[in-house]
Amino acid sequence: MSVSPKIAVVTGASSGIGAVYADRLAARGYDLVLVARRADRLAALSGSLSSRHGVNVKVLAADLEKEADLSEVERILLNDGSVHMLVNNAGVGRLRPLAQSSSADSASQLALNINALTRLTQAVLPGFLARNDGIIINIASALAVHSLPISAVYSGTKAYVLAFTRGLQAELANTGVRVHAVLPASVATEIWSERVSGIPLSALKQESVMSAEDCVDAALAGLDMGEAVTWPSVADASLWTAFDVARSNLFAATQVGAPAPRYIKP
Repeated sequence: MSVSPKIAVVTGASSGIGAVYADRLAARGYDLVLVARRADRLAALSGSLSSRHGVNVKVLAADLEKEADLSEVERILLNDGSVHMLVNNAGVGRLRPLAQSSSADSASQLALNINALTRLTQAVLPGFLARNDGIIINIASALAVHSLPISAVYSGTKAYVLAFTRGLQAELANTGVRVHAVLPASVATEIWSERVSGIPLSALKQESVMSAEDCVDAALAGLDMGEAVTWPSVADASLWTAFDVARSNLFAATQVGAPAPRYIKP
């Protein structure tokens, strides 16, 4: 009997981090389902990946902010038993003070960065658990742990991605299903434009900007090493360990059924 190739579903696959994940996973032998809004770019990427890596590539032009399109991707994840990996990469950032932002901009970030990621994860999970095998990769951001005066909503959505992923990791600890969080800092993608984030790439310190290729290669190296959380640009891994220990200690300190002494009047 022939064994069906494993499939990786990559959202936001038409450019940047998503397109590089598609290329690297194809090089690892995965067949692909590529999801993004721009059908022309998906078609070009599909042809390139098929010819270079000899894999099957399906494309789905979908706007994950739209219910019908999101439901179609959910249907694939629920029903295709060959899906072995989901890369939740689709996301958007509108970087400006909240008082100067439109409600539509905020709603867009919530819909794509939180709602779509959660629903697609929930759709793929039953099949992964039934097979006791599968990988979910959630692309968060270094701004998940740090808010700027222009990133209140974006940082809030990425903090959700990190917390959601850590919760799932604990939930799935005794299974064969892996959930991986990736927290890039500045990466040279199309988010850095006046049209998308409101900030052009040229406004960033160029020495702090990583290429999408380096970001994904580092993230996949972290996945291969068994990391639960990968910070592609952080050289000192002990910084994350110390942060996570401090977080755990702070939570433990909340488990007291009385106000802290400093809040009690003498």
